Amino acid sequence: MAELTAGAGGVRPAGRTPGGVIHDIGYQRYTGPRLGRSRVVLALFGHSLRTAYGLGRTAKAKVFPGILVVLGVAIAVVAVAIRTQTGEVEVNYLQFVDTMSVPLLLFLAVIAPELVCRDLRSRVLPLYFSRPLRRSDYALAKLAATLSAAFLLLAGPLLLMLLGGLFAQTGGAHGAWHEITDFLGGLGYAALTAIVWGAFALPLAALTSRRAIAAVVIAIGFVVTTPVVGVLMSLGGTTARQLASLANPVSLVSGLEAWIYRTDVQDIGGFGPVYLLVAVALVAVSTAVLLLRYRKVAA
Repeated sequence: MAELTAGAGGVRPAGRTPGGVIHDIGYQRYTGPRLGRSRVVLALFGHSLRTAYGLGRTAKAKVFPGILVVLGVAIAVVAVAIRTQTGEVEVNYLQFVDTMSVPLLLFLAVIAPELVCRDLRSRVLPLYFSRPLRRSDYALAKLAATLSAAFLLLAGPLLLMLLGGLFAQTGGAHGAWHEITDFLGGLGYAALTAIVWGAFALPLAALTSRRAIAAVVIAIGFVVTTPVVGVLMSLGGTTARQLASLANPVSLVSGLEAWIYRTDVQDIGGFGPVYLLVAVALVAVSTAVLLLRYRKVAA
């Protein structure tokens, strides 16, 4: 019987030394074209935009964005049906954006944490930053996806309303042109709303790695100053009432609408340029906070 010896690797026949075999399983180095940083950013943007609507994910992830999409389409269909039957415009393009304000806020409170908190919680950011992807690239790609997702939630039903409006239009080429200009105005208002609200929401979501907490923080961020606006509207003088809407992102956008589209310009008086400057400053500061947040994330 062969003599046995004991070692760290277990019992083995005496006189034999452990060895290993290298197997060639066909791995080769990639020698094709490297698409570079811009394509990485574009891919991250596309993936994040799909994630916002639950595309490529489980059915459960599609439920909430699907409900909001159906809601927006339903409002547009009802508005078009009423206009077709009665000839009256019950909900115009600007009013549709206002009607969708609460669903849009809920949408942002859900998708913003989904886009950033999951990566923070699972600690995969070092893998992102190991490639030719800068921290600022990651943050801006996520921001662009958030703004685009919010805009598309409004733009799709607006396009449906345009098609229905052109079908119901009886004013010939002049009426069709008037309908298109109204649609472009509504599209601009939708873009303005998506930019201001989305830029405000995403940095709040990035403050924590827990999605539930991030959603609550976003909700608080949008409503915490609402009582301040109400108090100034009720108790302040004329100037205070006209400037009160600056204190809240939701009323800030409404003030911009009043100034740009001349809807309720008396509510803000001659302070329209001030509203524009505050909106630009809010977007700039929010973006700077987001970039600073990802400069501090450990890689």
